[in-house]
Amino acid sequence: MKKTFYSNGKLLITGEYVVLDGARALALPTKFGQNLIIEESENDLIHWKSHDQDGSIWFEETISFSSIIEKEKLSEIHHIKNTIIEILHEAYKLNSDFLTRSKGYRITTELTFPKFWGLGTSSTLINNIAQWLEIDAYELLKKSFGGSGYDLACAQNNSAIIYQLIEDKPVIETIVFHPDFSSKIYFVYLNRKQSSKEAITSYLDKQGSIEKTITKINSITKTIANSTEANEFALALQKHEIEMSKVLELPTVQEALFNDFQGVVKSLGAWGGDFVLAISKENPTEYFKERGYGIVIPYSEMIL
Repeated sequence: MKKTFYSNGKLLITGEYVVLDGARALALPTKFGQNLIIEESENDLIHWKSHDQDGSIWFEETISFSSIIEKEKLSEIHHIKNTIIEILHEAYKLNSDFLTRSKGYRITTELTFPKFWGLGTSSTLINNIAQWLEIDAYELLKKSFGGSGYDLACAQNNSAIIYQLIEDKPVIETIVFHPDFSSKIYFVYLNRKQSSKEAITSYLDKQGSIEKTITKINSITKTIANSTEANEFALALQKHEIEMSKVLELPTVQEALFNDFQGVVKSLGAWGGDFVLAISKENPTEYFKERGYGIVIPYSEMIL
């Protein structure tokens, strides 16, 4: 019998990095995501196949049940297989039934966005596995990848969320976020893929006392989430960038790459990587294309 699970992708609009320290963050689930398809097989093996958005196979491997149970560690050249083994090993510790009560599986993953976009290839996989095995996705994340978990909240919810860690536990508030000015918002792909783990490590190394920053970011998040005017929204984005620029000791993305842009550009997630948000009176697609950034997605096509 075939079982299919689906999880939404994600974009973190406010609170990048400081969400780890308890700041309130605005996050939006995307119209893009990932499917997980489970079929029974045999020989105590998992035949794993991962498809990119265009249908091409970007990973295919066979994994034995014993590799998962023993958490086999292969050479670095097999880093994707190692990651899957690690996730499934932690899942096995949370619910062993999927190995002890099965003879094998054919597992297929299907992204509905190009995997290099950074919309949550890992988080959607973890959430899908948690759905399949009926385990806590946040626990599985903590034991495998780590991170704040806001991406899992987006995977599980079909509306905007305010996400916060309180005593290391996720608190999720679903909100209505469909601003009248959303036609002025675009998402631009920078093609500067960054490791979330490395970005987080760098942030933790730099930060000193973070309490004042968290208070400021919480206030900005509230303003952005409740904005009814494009100017108010854009100004709050700008304030957020300036605040995080001080914390990270880095120039804002607008200063670094788009200092002549007529509008506001804000980093999302790991600074300088993947997507940025742009808001402007006029359609900015040509502006970004002239500078070599050909993937410009309107709000209505990106956000669920």
